[in-house]
Amino acid sequence: MKIVYMGTPDFSVGALDALIEAGHDIVMVVTQPDKPKGRGKEIQISPVKECALKHDLPVYQPVRIREPEAVEYMKSIDADIYVVAAFGQILPQEVLDIPKYGCVNIHASLLPKYRGAAPIQQAIIDGEEYTGVTIMQMDAGMDTGDILTQKKVEITDEDTGGSLFDKLSKVGAELIVETLPMIERGEITPVKQDEEHSSKCGRLSKEMGRINWNMSAKNISNLVRALNPWPSCFTKIDGKTLKIWSAWATEELYSGQPGIIENVEKDFFEVNTGKGRLVCTEVQLEGKKRMSVRDFLLGYKLEKGMKLD
Repeated sequence: MKIVYMGTPDFSVGALDALIEAGHDIVMVVTQPDKPKGRGKEIQISPVKECALKHDLPVYQPVRIREPEAVEYMKSIDADIYVVAAFGQILPQEVLDIPKYGCVNIHASLLPKYRGAAPIQQAIIDGEEYTGVTIMQMDAGMDTGDILTQKKVEITDEDTGGSLFDKLSKVGAELIVETLPMIERGEITPVKQDEEHSSKCGRLSKEMGRINWNMSAKNISNLVRALNPWPSCFTKIDGKTLKIWSAWATEELYSGQPGIIENVEKDFFEVNTGKGRLVCTEVQLEGKKRMSVRDFLLGYKLEKGMKLD
């Protein structure tokens, strides 16, 4: 099939590589414009553009895909289908209607759950046991199109936002390669999403990582896992930011003021929460590198009764 591939971040790279390896004809890669980043404001290209250039594929970077000139340009490209994975712009109906087989999206959840920008992290935050990938026939709504294929993925207690991201990127790549020939042969019956079971999730923000110690230890540990590596969870100690990179919740129910350090051992420290204690094992103090609590305690005097804000 002749494919226009639309994507931007790391999540989208695996599927592009898989489609190329499977022998599909990628006639165009569409990605977000290059952006300045960091203090030096150096121009940074998207991971998808980097992948496209490596394979000598043509790249198009519209500022807004819905602008008339962008729509006309897309109409000039001879393609059977558009494959979209975290492109970063909403496609207007004019664009959705261009290719013969329409536009399909690789979405990192089991739709209709977790429509929106951060389904991977939200599934961990909510304590889900499973998530997955959906290949969806796109319509003008936000992840509301008919379901074509799905694959379920287990969320383990060790999974972070980063590790689950990698798992789902791999599964999404495998699933789109399996699905495209089925679309071409007319072997798929699209299934409408059940609106009664739909849910939405917004974009991640740094403020989401601020720990509220009145939450349960279990919910805080889920948040720590979900927001690792970005934006990460943090609290304050002696006026400095302390990031919590790894932690788990105790089974026992202790009483104590939330945010108070209740116990300090050589490899961990325990903090009272609204329900149970959070056992912290890896941290990062403002201005320092990420480290185990054992190493952290060698250079920082942490004592029972200290308050985290």
